[in-house]
Amino acid sequence: MSSAQPAAVPATGRPVSDTRVRGIVVTLAGAGVVMTIMGTVVVPLIPTLPALLHTSSAADASWAITATLLAAAVAMPVAGRLGDLYGKRRLLVASTCVMVVGSVLCALTSSLAPVTAGRALQGVGLAAVPLGISIMRDVLPPARLPAAIAVMSSSFGVGGALGLPISSLIAQSASWHALFWMCAGAGAVFAVLVRMVVPESPVRASGRFDVVGALGLTAGLVALLLVITKGTDWGWGSATTLALLAAAVIVLGLWGMFEVRVAAPLVDLRATVRRQVLLTNLAALVVGFAMYAIGLIAPQVLQLPAATGYGLGQSMLAAGLWMAPGGLAMMAIAPLTARLTAARGPKVTLLVGTAVIAVAYVAGLGLVGSPAGVMIFGLLNSCGVAFAYASMPALIMGAVPPSQSAAANALNSLARSVGMSTASAVIAVILAHLTVSLGPVDVPSLTGVRVSLILGAAVSIGAGLIALALPDHPRPAAVSAVEPLAAGDPEPSAAPAS
Repeated sequence: MSSAQPAAVPATGRPVSDTRVRGIVVTLAGAGVVMTIMGTVVVPLIPTLPALLHTSSAADASWAITATLLAAAVAMPVAGRLGDLYGKRRLLVASTCVMVVGSVLCALTSSLAPVTAGRALQGVGLAAVPLGISIMRDVLPPARLPAAIAVMSSSFGVGGALGLPISSLIAQSASWHALFWMCAGAGAVFAVLVRMVVPESPVRASGRFDVVGALGLTAGLVALLLVITKGTDWGWGSATTLALLAAAVIVLGLWGMFEVRVAAPLVDLRATVRRQVLLTNLAALVVGFAMYAIGLIAPQVLQLPAATGYGLGQSMLAAGLWMAPGGLAMMAIAPLTARLTAARGPKVTLLVGTAVIAVAYVAGLGLVGSPAGVMIFGLLNSCGVAFAYASMPALIMGAVPPSQSAAANALNSLARSVGMSTASAVIAVILAHLTVSLGPVDVPSLTGVRVSLILGAAVSIGAGLIALALPDHPRPAAVSAVEPLAAGDPEPSAAPAS
Protein backbone atom coordinates (compact mmCIF):
# COMPACT_ATOMS: atom_id res chain seq x y z
CA MET A 1 0.00 0.00 0.00
CA SER A 2 1.34 3.43 -0.84
CA SER A 3 2.04 5.91 1.92
CA ALA A 4 -0.81 8.12 0.72
CA GLN A 5 -3.45 5.47 1.45
CA PRO A 6 -4.94 4.66 4.85
CA ALA A 7 -3.82 1.48 6.50
CA ALA A 8 -6.42 -1.07 7.50
CA VAL A 9 -6.97 -2.01 11.12
CA PRO A 10 -8.07 -5.57 11.98
CA ALA A 11 -11.72 -5.17 12.91
CA THR A 12 -14.42 -7.46 14.30
CA GLY A 13 -17.22 -5.34 12.91
CA ARG A 14 -18.23 -4.17 16.39
CA PRO A 15 -18.15 -0.43 17.16
CA VAL A 16 -15.55 0.90 19.55
CA SER A 17 -16.95 1.26 23.04
CA ASP A 18 -17.68 4.68 24.51
CA THR A 19 -15.54 3.80 27.51
CA ARG A 20 -12.53 3.12 25.32
CA VAL A 21 -13.03 6.31 23.33
CA ARG A 22 -13.30 8.37 26.52
CA GLY A 23 -10.18 6.75 27.92
CA ILE A 24 -8.16 7.56 24.80
CA VAL A 25 -9.38 11.17 24.62
CA VAL A 26 -8.94 11.91 28.33
CA THR A 27 -5.46 10.37 28.38
CA LEU A 28 -4.21 12.22 25.31
CA ALA A 29 -5.78 15.54 26.35
CA GLY A 30 -4.39 15.18 29.86
CA ALA A 31 -0.93 14.53 28.46
CA GLY A 32 -1.33 17.62 26.27
CA VAL A 33 -2.25 19.79 29.25
CA VAL A 34 0.73 18.56 31.28
CA MET A 35 3.14 19.13 28.41
CA THR A 36 1.92 22.65 27.62
CA ILE A 37 2.23 23.68 31.27
CA MET A 38 5.99 23.57 30.60
CA GLY A 39 5.70 26.88 28.76
CA THR A 40 4.46 28.84 31.79
CA VAL A 41 5.80 26.86 34.74
CA VAL A 42 8.71 29.25 35.37
CA VAL A 43 6.83 32.51 34.73
CA PRO A 44 6.29 33.20 38.48
CA LEU A 45 10.03 32.81 38.98
CA ILE A 46 11.07 35.40 36.36
CA PRO A 47 11.77 38.27 38.83
CA THR A 48 13.94 36.02 41.02
CA LEU A 49 15.51 33.78 38.35
CA PRO A 50 18.91 35.55 38.41
CA ALA A 51 19.25 35.00 42.16
CA LEU A 52 17.90 31.44 42.02
CA LEU A 53 20.34 30.50 39.25
CA HIS A 54 23.28 32.37 40.76
CA THR A 55 23.75 34.79 37.89
CA SER A 56 23.83 38.60 37.97
CA SER A 57 22.32 38.96 34.49
CA ALA A 58 18.58 38.81 33.87
CA ALA A 59 19.35 38.27 30.17
CA ASP A 60 21.38 35.16 31.02
CA ALA A 61 18.65 33.86 33.32
CA SER A 62 16.08 34.29 30.54
CA TRP A 63 17.74 31.42 28.68
CA ALA A 64 15.82 29.14 31.04
CA ILE A 65 12.69 30.34 29.21
CA THR A 66 14.09 30.71 25.70
CA ALA A 67 15.54 27.18 25.73
CA THR A 68 12.08 25.64 26.07
CA LEU A 69 10.76 27.62 23.11
CA LEU A 70 13.70 26.69 20.89
CA ALA A 71 13.54 22.99 21.80
CA ALA A 72 9.79 22.83 21.23
CA ALA A 73 10.09 24.48 17.82
CA VAL A 74 12.65 21.89 16.72
CA ALA A 75 10.98 18.91 18.41
CA MET A 76 7.53 19.33 16.87
CA PRO A 77 8.37 18.79 13.18
CA VAL A 78 11.07 16.22 13.96
CA ALA A 79 8.84 14.20 16.31
CA GLY A 80 5.98 14.50 13.85
CA ARG A 81 7.99 12.96 11.02
CA LEU A 82 9.44 10.26 13.30
CA GLY A 83 5.91 9.49 14.46
CA ASP A 84 4.71 9.06 10.88
CA LEU A 85 7.62 6.70 10.21
CA TYR A 86 7.91 4.67 13.40
CA GLY A 87 4.71 5.11 15.42
CA LYS A 88 2.97 8.17 16.83
CA ARG A 89 2.28 6.70 20.26
CA ARG A 90 5.89 5.57 20.51
CA LEU A 91 7.11 9.12 19.84
CA LEU A 92 4.55 10.63 22.21
CA VAL A 93 5.75 8.40 25.04
CA ALA A 94 9.38 9.11 24.14
CA SER A 95 8.87 12.89 24.12
CA THR A 96 7.06 12.67 27.47
CA CYS A 97 9.96 10.70 28.94
CA VAL A 98 12.42 13.32 27.68
CA MET A 99 10.32 15.97 29.44
CA VAL A 100 10.48 13.94 32.67
CA VAL A 101 14.28 13.71 32.44
CA GLY A 102 14.48 17.47 31.90
CA SER A 103 12.22 18.13 34.88
CA VAL A 104 14.32 15.94 37.15
CA LEU A 105 17.47 17.70 35.96
CA CYS A 106 15.95 21.09 36.83
CA ALA A 107 14.76 19.79 40.20
CA LEU A 108 18.23 18.61 41.20
CA THR A 109 20.23 21.74 40.42
CA SER A 110 20.34 25.50 40.97
CA SER A 111 22.90 26.41 38.30
CA LEU A 112 22.13 28.21 35.06
CA ALA A 113 23.62 25.75 32.57
CA PRO A 114 21.95 22.53 33.80
CA VAL A 115 18.61 24.28 34.40
CA THR A 116 18.74 25.66 30.87
CA ALA A 117 19.51 22.17 29.54
CA GLY A 118 16.65 20.73 31.58
CA ARG A 119 14.25 23.37 30.31
CA ALA A 120 15.26 22.51 26.74
CA LEU A 121 14.44 18.85 27.42
CA GLN A 122 11.09 19.93 28.87
CA GLY A 123 10.35 21.72 25.59
CA VAL A 124 10.55 18.41 23.72
CA GLY A 125 7.35 17.37 25.49
CA LEU A 126 5.35 20.00 23.62
CA ALA A 127 5.33 17.68 20.61
CA ALA A 128 2.62 15.73 22.48
CA VAL A 129 -0.27 17.87 21.20
CA PRO A 130 0.22 17.40 17.42
CA LEU A 131 1.12 13.75 17.94
CA GLY A 132 -2.02 13.21 20.02
CA ILE A 133 -4.24 14.81 17.38
CA SER A 134 -2.74 12.56 14.71
CA ILE A 135 -3.27 9.44 16.83
CA MET A 136 -6.92 10.40 17.24
CA ARG A 137 -7.34 10.61 13.48
CA ASP A 138 -6.00 7.11 13.07
CA VAL A 139 -7.76 5.20 15.87
CA LEU A 140 -11.08 6.91 16.68
CA PRO A 141 -14.41 6.47 14.88
CA PRO A 142 -15.20 9.34 12.47
CA ALA A 143 -18.31 10.34 14.43
CA ARG A 144 -16.27 10.92 17.59
CA LEU A 145 -13.31 12.61 15.94
CA PRO A 146 -14.41 16.30 15.78
CA ALA A 147 -15.17 16.45 19.51
CA ALA A 148 -11.98 14.58 20.40
CA ILE A 149 -9.83 16.92 18.31
CA ALA A 150 -11.55 19.94 19.85
CA VAL A 151 -10.71 18.71 23.34
CA MET A 152 -7.12 17.90 22.37
CA SER A 153 -6.65 21.28 20.70
CA SER A 154 -7.99 23.07 23.76
CA SER A 155 -5.32 21.41 25.91
CA PHE A 156 -2.83 23.84 24.38
CA GLY A 157 -4.61 26.79 25.99
CA VAL A 158 -5.65 24.98 29.17
CA GLY A 159 -2.09 24.04 30.02
CA GLY A 160 -0.86 27.57 29.38
CA ALA A 161 -3.61 29.13 31.48
CA LEU A 162 -3.45 26.72 34.41
CA GLY A 163 0.34 26.67 34.56
CA LEU A 164 0.52 30.22 35.92
CA PRO A 165 -1.66 29.90 39.06
CA ILE A 166 -0.48 26.36 39.82
CA SER A 167 3.18 27.28 39.61
CA SER A 168 2.57 30.54 41.52
CA LEU A 169 0.94 28.66 44.36
CA ILE A 170 3.68 26.03 44.55
CA ALA A 171 6.48 28.59 44.23
CA GLN A 172 5.03 30.67 47.09
CA SER A 173 4.37 27.74 49.43
CA ALA A 174 7.35 25.47 48.75
CA SER A 175 10.82 25.38 47.21
CA TRP A 176 10.93 26.36 43.54
CA HIS A 177 12.40 22.92 42.84
CA ALA A 178 8.99 21.50 43.79
CA LEU A 179 7.65 22.89 40.49
CA PHE A 180 9.91 20.57 38.57
CA TRP A 181 9.23 17.55 40.77
CA MET A 182 5.53 18.17 40.06
CA CYS A 183 6.24 18.25 36.31
CA ALA A 184 8.32 15.07 36.51
CA GLY A 185 5.66 13.20 38.46
CA ALA A 186 2.80 14.26 36.18
CA GLY A 187 4.82 13.43 33.08
CA ALA A 188 5.71 9.98 34.37
CA VAL A 189 2.07 9.23 35.16
CA PHE A 190 0.89 10.19 31.69
CA ALA A 191 3.74 8.34 29.96
CA VAL A 192 2.46 5.17 31.63
CA LEU A 193 -1.20 5.98 30.90
CA VAL A 194 -0.54 6.66 27.23
CA ARG A 195 1.31 3.35 26.94
CA MET A 196 -1.53 1.47 28.68
CA VAL A 197 -4.64 3.18 27.30
CA VAL A 198 -3.84 4.54 23.84
CA PRO A 199 -3.44 2.07 20.94
CA GLU A 200 -0.58 2.57 18.52
CA SER A 201 -1.55 4.03 15.16
CA PRO A 202 -1.23 1.52 12.33
CA VAL A 203 -0.57 4.24 9.73
CA ARG A 204 3.04 4.56 8.56
CA ALA A 205 4.84 6.69 6.04
CA SER A 206 7.40 5.18 3.72
CA GLY A 207 11.04 6.17 3.38
CA ARG A 208 13.81 7.00 5.82
CA PHE A 209 14.22 9.81 8.30
CA ASP A 210 15.71 12.90 6.66
CA VAL A 211 18.70 13.61 8.92
CA VAL A 212 20.08 16.41 6.74
CA GLY A 213 16.66 18.06 6.58
CA ALA A 214 16.30 17.83 10.35
CA LEU A 215 19.69 19.44 10.93
CA GLY A 216 18.97 22.19 8.41
CA LEU A 217 15.56 22.98 9.87
CA THR A 218 17.00 22.97 13.38
CA ALA A 219 19.73 25.45 12.47
CA GLY A 220 17.35 27.73 10.58
CA LEU A 221 14.64 27.71 13.25
CA VAL A 222 17.05 28.30 16.11
CA ALA A 223 18.59 31.28 14.30
CA LEU A 224 15.17 32.73 13.45
CA LEU A 225 13.68 32.28 16.90
CA LEU A 226 16.77 33.68 18.58
CA VAL A 227 16.27 36.84 16.52
CA ILE A 228 12.60 37.02 17.53
CA THR A 229 13.08 36.27 21.22
CA LYS A 230 16.42 38.00 21.87
CA GLY A 231 16.29 40.88 19.40
CA THR A 232 15.00 43.28 22.04
CA ASP A 233 17.80 42.39 24.47
CA TRP A 234 20.56 42.44 21.87
CA GLY A 235 19.23 45.39 19.86
CA TRP A 236 17.40 44.96 16.56
CA GLY A 237 20.26 46.60 14.69
CA SER A 238 23.08 44.82 16.50
CA ALA A 239 25.60 42.71 14.61
CA THR A 240 24.49 39.56 16.43
CA THR A 241 20.83 40.04 15.53
CA LEU A 242 21.53 40.89 11.89
CA ALA A 243 23.98 38.01 11.49
CA LEU A 244 21.49 35.51 12.91
CA LEU A 245 18.71 36.88 10.71
CA ALA A 246 20.91 36.52 7.63
CA ALA A 247 21.86 33.00 8.70
CA ALA A 248 18.19 32.06 9.18
CA VAL A 249 17.25 33.32 5.71
CA ILE A 250 20.16 31.55 4.02
CA VAL A 251 19.88 28.27 5.92
CA LEU A 252 16.09 28.00 5.57
CA GLY A 253 16.36 28.89 1.88
CA LEU A 254 18.93 26.15 1.28
CA TRP A 255 16.91 23.77 3.43
CA GLY A 256 13.82 24.40 1.30
CA MET A 257 15.77 23.75 -1.92
CA PHE A 258 17.05 20.48 -0.44
CA GLU A 259 13.64 19.34 0.81
CA VAL A 260 11.94 19.59 -2.60
CA ARG A 261 14.65 17.38 -4.11
CA VAL A 262 14.95 14.62 -1.51
CA ALA A 263 12.83 11.49 -1.96
CA ALA A 264 11.56 11.33 1.65
CA PRO A 265 11.73 14.87 3.07
CA LEU A 266 11.34 15.86 6.70
CA VAL A 267 8.61 18.28 5.59
CA ASP A 268 6.71 17.76 2.35
CA LEU A 269 6.93 21.35 1.10
CA ARG A 270 4.77 20.56 -1.90
CA ALA A 271 1.98 19.61 0.48
CA THR A 272 2.53 22.68 2.66
CA VAL A 273 2.04 25.06 -0.28
CA ARG A 274 -1.35 23.62 -1.09
CA ARG A 275 -3.88 26.40 -0.59
CA GLN A 276 -5.69 24.82 2.34
CA VAL A 277 -2.51 23.83 4.21
CA LEU A 278 -0.65 27.07 3.56
CA LEU A 279 -3.53 29.33 4.58
CA THR A 280 -4.30 27.24 7.67
CA ASN A 281 -0.67 27.51 8.80
CA LEU A 282 -0.71 31.27 8.19
CA ALA A 283 -3.90 31.48 10.24
CA ALA A 284 -2.22 29.42 12.99
CA LEU A 285 0.67 31.86 13.11
CA VAL A 286 -1.65 34.87 13.39
CA VAL A 287 -3.99 33.25 15.93
CA GLY A 288 -0.92 32.23 17.96
CA PHE A 289 0.05 35.90 18.05
CA ALA A 290 -3.43 36.93 19.17
CA MET A 291 -3.59 34.21 21.82
CA TYR A 292 -0.20 35.00 23.36
CA ALA A 293 -0.61 38.78 23.30
CA ILE A 294 -3.32 38.63 25.96
CA GLY A 295 -1.00 36.56 28.12
CA LEU A 296 1.41 39.49 28.07
CA ILE A 297 -1.08 42.36 28.36
CA ALA A 298 -3.56 41.13 30.96
CA PRO A 299 -1.08 40.06 33.68
CA GLN A 300 0.72 43.40 33.37
CA VAL A 301 -2.52 45.33 33.88
CA LEU A 302 -3.51 43.11 36.79
CA GLN A 303 -0.15 43.48 38.56
CA LEU A 304 0.72 47.12 37.88
CA PRO A 305 0.40 49.24 41.05
CA ALA A 306 -2.93 50.98 41.58
CA ALA A 307 -0.95 54.24 41.89
CA THR A 308 -0.67 54.32 38.09
CA GLY A 309 -4.42 54.97 37.86
CA TYR A 310 -5.01 51.97 35.62
CA GLY A 311 -3.03 49.19 37.31
CA LEU A 312 -5.05 46.77 39.45
CA GLY A 313 -2.44 45.95 42.12
CA GLN A 314 -2.91 42.18 42.12
CA SER A 315 -0.30 39.66 43.27
CA MET A 316 1.17 37.12 40.84
CA LEU A 317 -1.01 34.37 42.33
CA ALA A 318 -4.16 36.51 42.18
CA ALA A 319 -3.38 37.51 38.59
CA GLY A 320 -3.00 33.87 37.64
CA LEU A 321 -6.31 32.98 39.29
CA TRP A 322 -8.10 35.78 37.43
CA MET A 323 -6.70 34.43 34.17
CA ALA A 324 -7.32 30.73 34.87
CA PRO A 325 -11.03 30.68 33.89
CA GLY A 326 -10.02 31.43 30.31
CA GLY A 327 -8.14 28.15 30.05
CA LEU A 328 -10.99 26.19 31.61
CA ALA A 329 -13.41 27.84 29.18
CA MET A 330 -11.45 26.42 26.25
CA MET A 331 -12.06 22.89 27.49
CA ALA A 332 -15.72 23.58 28.36
CA ILE A 333 -16.49 25.02 24.93
CA ALA A 334 -14.89 22.14 23.02
CA PRO A 335 -18.20 20.28 22.42
CA LEU A 336 -19.72 23.41 20.88
CA THR A 337 -16.76 23.86 18.53
CA ALA A 338 -17.08 20.21 17.49
CA ARG A 339 -20.79 20.58 16.73
CA LEU A 340 -20.18 23.68 14.64
CA THR A 341 -17.42 21.92 12.69
CA ALA A 342 -19.66 18.90 12.10
CA ALA A 343 -22.55 21.08 10.94
CA ARG A 344 -20.83 23.81 8.94
CA GLY A 345 -17.25 22.70 8.37
CA PRO A 346 -13.92 23.80 9.86
CA LYS A 347 -13.68 26.96 7.75
CA VAL A 348 -16.75 28.41 9.44
CA THR A 349 -15.42 27.38 12.84
CA LEU A 350 -12.16 29.23 12.14
CA LEU A 351 -14.07 32.33 11.00
CA VAL A 352 -16.17 32.33 14.16
CA GLY A 353 -13.04 31.96 16.27
CA THR A 354 -11.20 34.88 14.67
CA ALA A 355 -14.30 37.07 14.94
CA VAL A 356 -14.68 36.33 18.66
CA ILE A 357 -10.98 37.06 19.29
CA ALA A 358 -11.31 40.42 17.49
CA VAL A 359 -14.40 41.28 19.55
CA ALA A 360 -12.53 40.32 22.72
CA TYR A 361 -9.68 42.74 21.99
CA VAL A 362 -12.04 45.59 21.13
CA ALA A 363 -14.07 44.90 24.28
CA GLY A 364 -10.82 44.78 26.23
CA LEU A 365 -10.39 48.52 25.67
CA GLY A 366 -13.27 49.03 28.10
CA LEU A 367 -12.79 45.98 30.32
CA VAL A 368 -9.27 46.46 31.67
CA GLY A 369 -10.40 48.75 34.48
CA SER A 370 -11.21 45.94 36.92
CA PRO A 371 -10.01 42.38 37.62
CA ALA A 372 -13.44 41.01 36.71
CA GLY A 373 -13.32 42.92 33.44
CA VAL A 374 -9.91 41.48 32.62
CA MET A 375 -11.26 38.02 33.39
CA ILE A 376 -14.18 38.57 30.96
CA PHE A 377 -11.74 39.82 28.34
CA GLY A 378 -9.67 36.67 28.84
CA LEU A 379 -12.74 34.42 28.67
CA LEU A 380 -13.84 35.93 25.36
CA ASN A 381 -10.37 35.59 23.92
CA SER A 382 -10.06 31.98 25.08
CA CYS A 383 -13.42 31.06 23.56
CA GLY A 384 -12.35 32.51 20.23
CA VAL A 385 -9.03 30.67 20.37
CA ALA A 386 -10.87 27.43 21.21
CA PHE A 387 -12.94 27.73 18.01
CA ALA A 388 -9.88 28.62 15.92
CA TYR A 389 -7.63 25.88 17.26
CA ALA A 390 -10.34 23.22 16.99
CA SER A 391 -10.74 23.95 13.28
CA MET A 392 -7.08 23.78 12.27
CA PRO A 393 -6.37 20.03 12.64
CA ALA A 394 -9.51 19.28 10.59
CA LEU A 395 -8.37 21.66 7.86
CA ILE A 396 -4.85 20.24 7.84
CA MET A 397 -5.84 16.57 7.94
CA GLY A 398 -8.41 17.11 5.22
CA ALA A 399 -5.61 18.15 2.85
CA VAL A 400 -2.80 15.65 3.58
CA PRO A 401 -2.60 11.85 3.39
CA PRO A 402 -2.88 9.94 6.67
CA SER A 403 0.78 8.91 6.50
CA GLN A 404 1.79 12.59 6.77
CA SER A 405 -0.71 13.70 9.40
CA ALA A 406 1.69 13.87 12.37
CA ALA A 407 4.27 15.90 10.45
CA ALA A 408 1.58 18.21 9.04
CA ASN A 409 -0.02 18.81 12.45
CA ALA A 410 3.42 19.39 13.96
CA LEU A 411 4.15 22.06 11.33
CA ASN A 412 0.83 23.72 12.18
CA SER A 413 1.76 23.70 15.87
CA LEU A 414 5.14 25.16 14.94
CA ALA A 415 3.37 28.00 13.13
CA ARG A 416 1.41 28.73 16.33
CA SER A 417 4.66 28.80 18.31
CA VAL A 418 6.29 31.22 15.88
CA GLY A 419 3.23 33.47 16.18
CA MET A 420 3.46 33.35 19.96
CA SER A 421 7.17 34.17 19.87
CA THR A 422 6.50 37.09 17.54
CA ALA A 423 3.80 38.38 19.88
CA SER A 424 6.23 38.21 22.77
CA ALA A 425 8.76 40.34 20.89
CA VAL A 426 6.30 42.87 19.44
CA ILE A 427 4.24 43.44 22.60
CA ALA A 428 7.42 43.71 24.66
CA VAL A 429 8.70 46.46 22.35
CA ILE A 430 5.39 48.37 22.54
CA LEU A 431 5.14 48.15 26.32
CA ALA A 432 8.82 49.00 26.74
CA HIS A 433 8.61 52.17 24.62
CA LEU A 434 5.22 53.52 25.71
CA THR A 435 5.86 54.01 29.42
CA VAL A 436 5.24 56.34 32.33
CA SER A 437 7.48 57.01 35.33
CA LEU A 438 6.49 55.48 38.65
CA GLY A 439 9.07 56.62 41.15
CA PRO A 440 12.50 55.46 40.00
CA VAL A 441 11.18 52.99 37.40
CA ASP A 442 9.29 53.15 34.13
CA VAL A 443 6.18 51.02 33.71
CA PRO A 444 3.93 50.38 30.70
CA SER A 445 1.55 53.26 30.11
CA LEU A 446 -2.19 53.05 29.50
CA THR A 447 -1.47 54.15 25.93
CA GLY A 448 0.88 51.18 25.53
CA VAL A 449 -1.81 48.82 26.80
CA ARG A 450 -4.38 50.28 24.41
CA VAL A 451 -2.04 50.15 21.42
CA SER A 452 -1.37 46.49 22.21
CA LEU A 453 -5.10 45.75 22.40
CA ILE A 454 -5.76 47.50 19.09
CA LEU A 455 -2.92 45.53 17.50
CA GLY A 456 -4.45 42.30 18.83
CA ALA A 457 -7.79 43.21 17.25
CA ALA A 458 -6.13 44.06 13.93
CA VAL A 459 -4.19 40.81 13.90
CA SER A 460 -7.38 38.86 14.63
CA ILE A 461 -9.16 40.53 11.75
CA GLY A 462 -6.20 39.57 9.57
CA ALA A 463 -6.65 35.95 10.64
CA GLY A 464 -10.31 36.18 9.64
CA LEU A 465 -9.36 37.44 6.18
CA ILE A 466 -6.99 34.51 5.79
CA ALA A 467 -9.81 32.16 6.80
CA LEU A 468 -12.10 33.70 4.19
CA ALA A 469 -9.58 32.77 1.51
CA LEU A 470 -9.73 29.08 2.45
CA PRO A 471 -11.57 26.79 0.02
CA ASP A 472 -15.12 25.98 1.05
CA HIS A 473 -15.75 22.60 2.67
CA PRO A 474 -19.44 21.90 3.24
CA ARG A 475 -18.56 18.77 5.24
CA PRO A 476 -15.99 18.31 8.01
CA ALA A 477 -12.54 17.59 6.66
CA ALA A 478 -11.38 15.56 9.66
CA VAL A 479 -12.19 11.94 8.84
CA SER A 480 -10.64 8.91 10.43
CA ALA A 481 -7.97 7.39 8.25
CA VAL A 482 -8.71 3.84 9.39
CA GLU A 483 -11.59 1.64 10.42
CA PRO A 484 -12.72 2.12 14.04
CA LEU A 485 -11.11 -0.10 16.61
CA ALA A 486 -13.58 -2.55 18.00
CA ALA A 487 -13.89 -3.03 21.72
CA GLY A 488 -11.45 -5.67 22.79
CA ASP A 489 -9.53 -5.67 19.53
CA PRO A 490 -5.80 -6.17 19.76
CA GLU A 491 -3.63 -3.17 19.13
CA PRO A 492 -2.55 -2.70 15.52
CA SER A 493 0.85 -3.91 14.51
CA ALA A 494 3.67 -1.41 14.72
CA ALA A 495 5.14 -2.71 11.50
CA PRO A 496 5.36 -0.20 8.67
CA ALA A 497 2.58 -0.26 6.14
CA SER A 498 3.64 -1.75 2.86
